Amino acid sequence: MTAHLPALQVVIPLLCAPLCVLFRSRTAAWLLFLVAAASALACASVMAWQVAGGEVLRYAMGGWQPPAGIEYVIDRANVPVLLLVSAIGLAVAVYSRPSIAAEIEAPRVPMFYACLCLNLTGLLGIAATGDAFNAFVFLEITSLSSYALIAMGRRRRALLASFQYLIVGTVGATFLLIGIGLAYAVTGTLNMADLAQRLPEIYGNRALAAAVIFVFVGLAIKMALFPLHAWLPDAYAEAPSVVGMFLAATSTKVAIYTFLRFAFSVFGTALVFGRMPIAEIGLVLACLAMLIGSAVACFQQDFKRVLAWSSIAQIGYIVAGFSLATADGLTAAYLHMINHAVIKGALFAVAGILLLRLGSVRLSAMAGLGRSMPWTFAAIVVAGLGLVGLPPTAGFVSKWTLARALIEAGYWPVLVVMLVSSLLALVYIGRVIEVGWFRRVSEPVTVARPPSSMVAATWALVLLSLLFGLAPGWPTSLAEGAAAALLGGGK
Repeated sequence: MTAHLPALQVVIPLLCAPLCVLFRSRTAAWLLFLVAAASALACASVMAWQVAGGEVLRYAMGGWQPPAGIEYVIDRANVPVLLLVSAIGLAVAVYSRPSIAAEIEAPRVPMFYACLCLNLTGLLGIAATGDAFNAFVFLEITSLSSYALIAMGRRRRALLASFQYLIVGTVGATFLLIGIGLAYAVTGTLNMADLAQRLPEIYGNRALAAAVIFVFVGLAIKMALFPLHAWLPDAYAEAPSVVGMFLAATSTKVAIYTFLRFAFSVFGTALVFGRMPIAEIGLVLACLAMLIGSAVACFQQDFKRVLAWSSIAQIGYIVAGFSLATADGLTAAYLHMINHAVIKGALFAVAGILLLRLGSVRLSAMAGLGRSMPWTFAAIVVAGLGLVGLPPTAGFVSKWTLARALIEAGYWPVLVVMLVSSLLALVYIGRVIEVGWFRRVSEPVTVARPPSSMVAATWALVLLSLLFGLAPGWPTSLAEGAAAALLGGGK
């Protein structure tokens, strides 16, 4: 059975999706999504243990051997992503029932969970596949289910947000498909390992250079890298709380991983970061993302929009790390992917609790609620300090790792930008804390206690962010292993 784990982690969530609709039961649909996420986490955990020593698991789908068939490849580069996506999926499953009952019409709930299962399937498939076109297919499964999930938001603006994401996401997918098509045209293969072997012989080919550019732009849209970020704020703010929590923690991270896999394992560092100015472009865009994303977040009046613009800034940190194309930079990028996913998942979970109990996440509606919802606002404080990067949170560990990588590479201006962005993060998180804890209201507000499942899932993520800050050994070892695997595969 363990030999089939690479396929099972994708097949089980895929099979759960139609069952959610066929059973037409809200409870059954929730249980199916819970099973899908738990089984994916179990598979990812076993495979993480199997590849910890540097082994690579390969699985030929349907018995068709590569490069003719589709191959799943599990190594130290994608294990952190598989663990992250499945763990967040499990937290969302535990969290989801009360939130979905309040925000989604009852007849739509089975379809909602079916889309969540498809989204989980796509994200896991992108990370696991060793075939370039299959990665595009899974990316589209993720995107299409995301459009549907966002459109189910409680306000009419959710439809506009979903449509905007659809248009921009389609452009990104088209660019990616053109890039993959050009790579296939000059090599005759779609298998990533086969591409990595054939491409160094034609590094001077103009079609190959165009392929890199198309793939970079397409995935930059998917990861919401500034200035290709326009779809993200509305999508995160207008989506149902469960969807915002899941997408903010996983979607852009998987897109970043996909770029890393193409850049380091398929095209190769000599082409992407040597012959082409991707590193310089990445660092410039990362600096703009860190500054503008953090600055705009300081002026938002809606808590979800604060978090959405913060995500744009945090993506800048990750892009700055991998643009260095060094072991330390890649380690910092992976580490911040993991830590930011946990922290942002916790904060969007808090936003869902506030929306359930207040009916709004505007900062004005949160005035003085720190006294009546102390545990909820304590979660904002702890996770928010992680965004700022203060010890002993996980955010401090990954930002410190990135700072050391920048110093070693001599990129002092980028380090200064990172510090300014962190100070701006202190401003927008400080605004939320000030509103909740220190702003006085004329009449005290009585708020019902949040559902225990939502509180448990939220604090599980908050405590995990503290654990990764106090004992960073395990996530750091995952990040270092991923960096070593990618650099070892570069040409």
